[in-house]
Amino acid sequence: MTATTVLEPENPVDLRKTYKKVALHLLPFLFICYLFNYLDRVNVGFAKLQMLDDLHLSETVYGLGAGIFFIGYVLCGVPSNLTLYKVGARRWLTVTMILWGIFSTCLLFVTSATSFYVLRLLTGASEAGFFPGIILYFTLWFPSAERGRIIALFMSAIPISGLIGSPFSGWILKSFASGMGGLAGWQWLYLLQGLPTILLGIGLFFLLNDGIDQAKWLNENERHALKQALIDDEKNRPATVSDSFARVLRNPSVWVLGIIYFCIQCGVYSINFWLPTIIKSSGIANPMTIGWLSAIPYLAASIFMVIVGRSADAKRERRWHLAVPMLMGVVGLLIAANFASSTTVATIGLTLATMGALTGLPMFWPLSGGFLTASAAAGGLALINSLGQCAGFLSPYLVGWIKDTTHSTDLALYILAALMLLGVVLVLRIPGRVVNR
Repeated sequence: MTATTVLEPENPVDLRKTYKKVALHLLPFLFICYLFNYLDRVNVGFAKLQMLDDLHLSETVYGLGAGIFFIGYVLCGVPSNLTLYKVGARRWLTVTMILWGIFSTCLLFVTSATSFYVLRLLTGASEAGFFPGIILYFTLWFPSAERGRIIALFMSAIPISGLIGSPFSGWILKSFASGMGGLAGWQWLYLLQGLPTILLGIGLFFLLNDGIDQAKWLNENERHALKQALIDDEKNRPATVSDSFARVLRNPSVWVLGIIYFCIQCGVYSINFWLPTIIKSSGIANPMTIGWLSAIPYLAASIFMVIVGRSADAKRERRWHLAVPMLMGVVGLLIAANFASSTTVATIGLTLATMGALTGLPMFWPLSGGFLTASAAAGGLALINSLGQCAGFLSPYLVGWIKDTTHSTDLALYILAALMLLGVVLVLRIPGRVVNR
């Protein structure tokens, strides 16, 4: 649907302005929540710079601990999203945020590989419903034609979390390295980045509405216009969509989407969990310097992500706006692997890889509108997300095991680049008429 105005008798409503009003009301707070969501998920990448030596853990143990998060995430993704659909976003997302904030903070008490594994598993299980829940939540407010821009703005929290979190994490590790208050720097890292999540979860309960009908900050005409736009969007869906979770499970296209998302996430998590280590391996030892250098790729990605999201919505084109960033990710990983000893060239490669891989995330989700109706979205989006998040287990564990075995991350980066290239091929096999909306 491309119309910008819905008319009622003597009550014109400008949909463009209404969408902007909704976005300004929902996005800022949800953006902050997702920023801490991602920060809590990947801050182990910085914590490992000190934690492994303090606890005498290997790179393989770290890779497994970083990845085991996603076992809990995958197992709980679908049931969590179905629960959200039944009880409402406000209640369920509040529970989700408070629980994962508690478990993430408790990582400061890790003393062994086993406790590391258990807490990462619990954090992943409790966090599982947040992201797919938010994507589902957006389908209750915005039609397909508007979601590319909205999801890109929302998911720009990922690179922003790296942009802000990387220097912040480096500062914590350096400033608290002496063991202030009886806690090591990596313990302070978990504490200072986990507690805000609990507070945000409490705030979410009071600030979020379950849907259009509960939004008292919209007038009646605006609510009607938004609901009519969603109805029109449902009518315009192609015949390939699945309208129930049972049909989702039998739809091969949905499983292909899950594989594509898996390929994208392979590149994303190789960057998120190993970026500080790769920079350190190039000869940089100071945690603050590593933090600032880690911020460069995320800064570039945050800008690029929004630009591509706006372009995709303006041109109503989805496939190439996803395929091209993914190819950038492939090239960037190959550069980082081949020039790992050069800080400058490796940083350029990592920047290119981060721009491409992270931009692939928001560009992927509008594809699902060609295959899922609103009634199937709760289970379908969670299924696709869960399949993709399997990469969160494979990617860090693979890199850790290969690094312990070969004392280099090069082979792992080659493998992950190949998987992203496979994803590009699958994206371009999707008919444009199905997803270019």
